[in-house]
Formats: sequence, C-alpha cells, structure tokens
Amino acid sequence: MTTIPEIEIAGRRIGPGHPPYVICELSGNHNGSLDRALTLIDAAADTGCDAIKIQTYTADTITLDVDRPEFRIQGGLWDGQTLHALYREAQTPYEWHGALFERAAARGVTLFSSPFDETAVDLLAGLNAPAYKIASFEAVDLPLIRYAAARGKPLIISTGMANLAEIEAARDAALAGGAAGVLLLHCVSSYPATFEDANVRTIPDMAARFDCPVGLSDHTPGTAAAVAAVALDACAIEKHFTLARSDGGPDAAFSLEPAEFTSLVRDCRDAWSALGRAHYDLLGSETANRQFRRSLYVTASVKAGETLTKANVRSVRPGDGLPPAALGKVLGKTASRDLTFGEPLDWSMIR
Repeated sequence: MTTIPEIEIAGRRIGPGHPPYVICELSGNHNGSLDRALTLIDAAADTGCDAIKIQTYTADTITLDVDRPEFRIQGGLWDGQTLHALYREAQTPYEWHGALFERAAARGVTLFSSPFDETAVDLLAGLNAPAYKIASFEAVDLPLIRYAAARGKPLIISTGMANLAEIEAARDAALAGGAAGVLLLHCVSSYPATFEDANVRTIPDMAARFDCPVGLSDHTPGTAAAVAAVALDACAIEKHFTLARSDGGPDAAFSLEPAEFTSLVRDCRDAWSALGRAHYDLLGSETANRQFRRSLYVTASVKAGETLTKANVRSVRPGDGLPPAALGKVLGKTASRDLTFGEPLDWSMIR
C-alpha cells in the first residue's frame, strides 16, 4: 500500500495522520473596504482555522475590459455581469496585501493567496507567502503553475472542471517546477454547489491516483459535505467566509458566517478524531460499564433439589452471574442449595 506524502505549510504538517487543515477563504467579501478586510482577518482567526486565504489579481490581470458576449456571465449569482466588472468589484488591491499579511501574523494565523498571474506570484513572494493556491479555473495554466512552483513552496491546486489528464498535468508541472509538494483539492466549480454534485467519494480515489494529499474546496451550503469529506480522509477543507451574508458581496451567498465557520472547524476536527483506528479492544472508558452487561440471575426463590427453569433463572443486568450463553447448560439442572431471588448464579449453585 502506497504511503501518501504529506506537505508542510508554515510548520503545520498536512496529510494522512494529521487533523484536517481548515482554510478560511476571504475572496471578495471585503466589499472593497480595507477595514472590512482586516476585520475579516480578525474574525477568521477567531474561528480557530488553520489558515486564511485571499486572492491576488486585478481585473486587468485576470481578464480584459471587453463587452463581448463571451465576456458576459450568463446565469447564476453573477448573471449579466461582465468578467471585468465582477473582478473589479471582487479584487483585493495589491496595496492592501502588506497590511493583511501583517494582521494575520499579529493574530498568529497563516495567510497565503491564490495568484492569477506572474505579477501576483512576485508580490506574494515578496511577502514570504508560505504556499500558493492555484484556483480551479487556473489549473490548466501550466506556465503559471510552473512560475509559482519555482518559488519552492507547496502548491495547493483546486481541481474543479479538470479531468484526470488535466489534474495529472497540473500536479506534474508543480512538482517538476520545484514545488515543495502538492495538495489537491476536490472541487465543484458551481456557486453554490449542490450536495448531489459534491461527490466527496472522489477524495480517496484522487489520493490513490495521484499520490498526493487531497482535500475539499467546498461550495455547498453548511458543513455537511466538509464533515463527510473528513470521514473519507480529506486532509484539508477550504470554505468561503464572510462577516454576514446579509452584507452582500461577490461570494456572500455561499460563504459561512463566523459562528458557522467556528462550528465547521470544530466539527471537522471532531470528525477526524472520531475516525480513530479499527480495533476491538476494551477501552478504558468502557471498563466501568462492563459490570452492567447481562448475566444469569435467580428470578424466583428455588429450594435445594428443585429444577432450574426459565421461570426462576433469567438473563438480566448486571453482569455478576454466569454468562447468558450458559443458560442452555443451566436449565434442567437442580439447585445444590436454597437459592434466593436476586442472587447471581454461579456453577457452585447447580448440580
């Protein structure tokens, strides 16, 4: 059986055998305000997440300011918007990044980002980002992957829309380019995604196919898909975060609020702890209750020499008498002495 390699981000090991690495994605939910972005950092840190992720692009580095049909979104949350207008609204300005990294460091939480072009990689490298996240839409941009990988940090690659060949090409480009390991994230690039499309059983299959730690980038409502993924050995969970969905914002509709994200962190870690190991030994926590298992007791007074029957011997709790499996050997025997109601039965009482 192949051992899946682990990766390390800012001293935290990620892979099989470690608690799930929970990433709080801020995306464009700062709503154009640096103060709100800093407040998001604080609120995210308070959830107990392992890392916070932002996105590093400008509208002009990710698309073109063109109003042709193919540049306009049809359907979904952003129906009717041009790509340039959407990304102009959602972008995290480059000049904010230093303040965001400083705030995260002050709060003791890891911060990294998704770069969308080489200028973004350069900016993040200058801030000593401990990892780079490649978004699903960029998973086919092998030159970008190689450029980020050359920084020698781990790469996290979301795989929404990617087929097996594209996932393999992205992983290979990252590793050949110098990345310090790859973490793949199963992802459904639908906003929001439905539970029926989540297909979290893909996670262990992906880990086996690509010999990488695998997690989930989750766009479904709530926490159920994330917890199910952890039960299937997801090594990381990424989920969008906002202060309040009612505040609006590009990704608010499929983001968790602070109390919900705190529950996500707790539930994912509890789910991982509950997995434990396969075993059948008596646990220390069970020892005290062992005495209350069923056993054979005298359920009606019996005179010496009288026959033991179902009318006077029965399996009940607690467990101080003979085991219930002995009932067939007891019935039809006679009492060796007077037996009192409520006595635990033992072999010395039978002849």
